[in-house]
Amino acid sequence: MMEILEILYREVIGFFGIDQAWEILKSGDYSSLRTYDGIVAMIRPIIPTLIILELLLGLVYKKPQMKVYKINFLIYVFNRIVSQFIAIAMVIWCIGLFEKYAIIQTEFTWYWFIYGYIVWEFGHFIYHYLGHKVRLFWCLHSTHHAPEDMNLSVSHAHFFLEAPYADAIRTTVCILLGVSPAMLFVIMFIDGTYGAFIHIGENGLKNGRLGFLNRLILTPSHHRVHHARNPLYMDTNFCNLLNIWDKIFGTYQEEQHDIPIEYGITREMNSGNFLDVYFGEIVALAKDVARAPGIKNKLLYIFMPPGWSHTGEHKTAKMVRAAYLEDKKAEKT
Repeated sequence: MMEILEILYREVIGFFGIDQAWEILKSGDYSSLRTYDGIVAMIRPIIPTLIILELLLGLVYKKPQMKVYKINFLIYVFNRIVSQFIAIAMVIWCIGLFEKYAIIQTEFTWYWFIYGYIVWEFGHFIYHYLGHKVRLFWCLHSTHHAPEDMNLSVSHAHFFLEAPYADAIRTTVCILLGVSPAMLFVIMFIDGTYGAFIHIGENGLKNGRLGFLNRLILTPSHHRVHHARNPLYMDTNFCNLLNIWDKIFGTYQEEQHDIPIEYGITREMNSGNFLDVYFGEIVALAKDVARAPGIKNKLLYIFMPPGWSHTGEHKTAKMVRAAYLEDKKAEKT
């Protein structure tokens, strides 16, 4: 019994990330707060604490979104068991493999850091775009889009193979374009922390636009748009913090006051069922491949965008959004 309680205690401490911060507070020696590790130790507990606060506010507002929290908690526990070290191993492997092929060498200065962050966002854009445009990768990413409400726990809703797939692309891009490993890990921490924050829901932050920042960076409002299944919002806002690549590639979309966000994915599913949320898209792909005539069509189902059909009755996000915009244009004329 004591061993079980000890395991639960370690998991709670691990979830909140307060072990290092607690040691600093107990020692009374705050000199480590002037170091990167000390700063990270104090920042890491912020998002888990906000998740609990957001849940409590949901109970107060009588909008607890318990189904979403339940499924995302199960996903968090499942991923802790099966994928604790896979992603970081992928990062280290990519660094070792590609660092010698870097086209430039950077130093840890403020201007190279800006360069590094722009490069990181480019790698993030590539991984995220492919996660929506290639059916196989959508199977890895769809778990994150399945929740039908938005809150901070959604940042934990990922298929266990998505992190190594994402980090393989982001790390490779950064290393080949000269981002040093030390700078890369700092960027990953900042981006991971902000990437969790932008999932904050209306219980925690009613207006996610963040004032004037909405014009400068991607805010929770932009990311709520990204998680929407409304035709106007589908497959937009792929970046995490800097909106530069979305604007360059034409995937930037503001939240519209007259179009309330509908969260979730377009496939009919049971968002309260762990197996459907986690494996549903893989099962759907397997069925389409099994039914498809010929090897070519089977392969196309795997690599074409979600919604592609061998019958020609395509319902891809690009086509749905284009049809919506065309209808809106016709209404104005």
